[in-house]
Amino acid sequence: MVAATRSERKQRTREALIDAALRLLEQESFSSLSLREVAREAGIVPTGFYRHFENMQELGLALVDRSFRSLRDMLRGARATADGHEHVIRRSIAVVVADVHEHRSHFRFIARERSGGVASLRHAIRSQIRLLASELATDLARMPALAAWSTDDLQMLAALLVGVGVSAADALVDVPSDDAEIEQEIASFAERQLRLITLGVPAWQSHRAEV
Repeated sequence: MVAATRSERKQRTREALIDAALRLLEQESFSSLSLREVAREAGIVPTGFYRHFENMQELGLALVDRSFRSLRDMLRGARATADGHEHVIRRSIAVVVADVHEHRSHFRFIARERSGGVASLRHAIRSQIRLLASELATDLARMPALAAWSTDDLQMLAALLVGVGVSAADALVDVPSDDAEIEQEIASFAERQLRLITLGVPAWQSHRAEV
């Protein structure tokens, strides 16, 4: 029981450091954050930071992982329970909107670091976006209409669809949470983009590579 309590305390402190970094990132970029700032914001001594992260880069990678985790799980659920591609489109965009509402600081961090800042974080964010596309491509491959598509074409289609979602999240992140009209405009535009992409699917001639 003592060991479990210690483990729980350590996990709480680790989460407190991540939360502290997210709060500070509301006002500055990750590259400008210092270890001392984060430790002070989390309410621990600077030396205590090293019990949870080897350095600031490792903290940044943990931030990226946490920022994508809930979105990835929610999108899986949206695809698993949706009935038809129109339902998938609506539910997927609804998931993005809901996740931006709940984790706005995560998306603001991703939007800022995706195109600038620390190289290791840019690479980690791109890897997470590729993972979203890869998981979507796996689900697309199970659809009878796409059964004959090559892996490369499935990945291409998935990347296009995920790209729309990422762009919508970037647009939503700075919209005030009570501005329902602008939010709806962004969501509707994203749904139209997804429909346009899916309209081209039946006309696409995909060929599996010869074995």
